[in-house]
Amino acid sequence: MMKKGLKKLGMLTMAAGLLVAAGCSSDKASGGGEESVTVVLKTLSSPYWKYVEAGAKEAGKDLGVDVNIVGPASESQVIEQVNMIEDSINQMPGAIVVSPSQPSTVVPVLKQATQGDLPVLLIDTDADFDEKTAFIGTDNYTAGQEGGKLLASMLEKGDSVALIAGALGNSAMDARIKGAKEELEKAGMKIVAEQPADSDKTKAMSVMENIMQKNKDVKGVFSANDDMALGALRALEGKGDIPVIGTDGTVEAVESIIAGKMAGTIAQSPYDMGYQGVENALKTIKGEKIEKRIDSGIDIITKENAQEKLEFLQSISK
Repeated sequence: MMKKGLKKLGMLTMAAGLLVAAGCSSDKASGGGEESVTVVLKTLSSPYWKYVEAGAKEAGKDLGVDVNIVGPASESQVIEQVNMIEDSINQMPGAIVVSPSQPSTVVPVLKQATQGDLPVLLIDTDADFDEKTAFIGTDNYTAGQEGGKLLASMLEKGDSVALIAGALGNSAMDARIKGAKEELEKAGMKIVAEQPADSDKTKAMSVMENIMQKNKDVKGVFSANDDMALGALRALEGKGDIPVIGTDGTVEAVESIIAGKMAGTIAQSPYDMGYQGVENALKTIKGEKIEKRIDSGIDIITKENAQEKLEFLQSISK
C-alpha cells in the first residue's frame, strides 16, 4: 500500500521546502487576488502540519498560484483559527483551503464565505456543511480501524487497552478512536481507558501516567496521533513491552519505530493533502469541476517498512 502511495507522492515532489513561520508563510507578498489561494491550517508548529504546508507551497510553485498559509501556534487555539479564517476571507482570495480544528465552531464562518461565492475546500478534517466545494483527506474512521487491527494483532484476546484521544470536538481524531475501538473490541480486547490529551506530547505523557496508576495491566495503547503516542511511550518506559500505535506517520514516530520503541503508525499523506488542496482550489477558481470527496490514502508503517517511509519523508523535507 505504501509503495503505491510513495509513487503517487513522488510524482508530485520536485523540491518541496519546509518554511516555518510563527503564523503565516507565503511565496508572494499578496494574500488576495482572483488566482490566489489562502490555506488555514490547525497549526504551523508540528511536523505533520509542516508537511501539509510543504505540499501547499510546492503546488503554488508548480501551478504558478499565490499561496498564503496561516495557522495558530497550537491545535487547541480554536478561536485564533476562526479569527484567521475571518481575516483570510476579508483579503478576498480566489479560494480558501481550511483544516478546521473544531468543525462546529468554524462552520458558521465558512458559511459566510460561501454566501459570498468564495470557494471553500476542506483538508484533513471534514465539516458538516453542504456548501463546501470539496473535502480532501484521510478516511479517519478507516485509519482508526487499521490502527486497531494492527494493535490487536500484537496482543492476546482479553488484554486491556488504553486509547489516547485528541481535543474534545476534533472530529478527525474522534473518528480514529471510534474505528480503533470497534476493531479492538471485535478482536476481544478490553478498553479500560479512553482519555483526551489535546494532541500534546507532554499532556499525553501525564495522561498515560494517570491511566497506568489506575490500570496497571494495560497491554497496549492506541493514540489518535503520533505526538500523543510518543508522549504515552515516555510514560511507559520501564514498564515492559507495551505496544503503542500512533496515527499520522511523522518523522519522529517513524524514527521511533526504527529504533524499536513505537510499534507502528497509520500514516496519512499530509504532503498530498496540501498539494491537492491548492491544486483543486485552482481548478475551482478556473471553473473546472472536481470530486466532492478526495481520499488522500493511508500507509500502515511498522518496523518492516519504516526505513523506506523515513527516506521518503526526508526527501520532501529538504
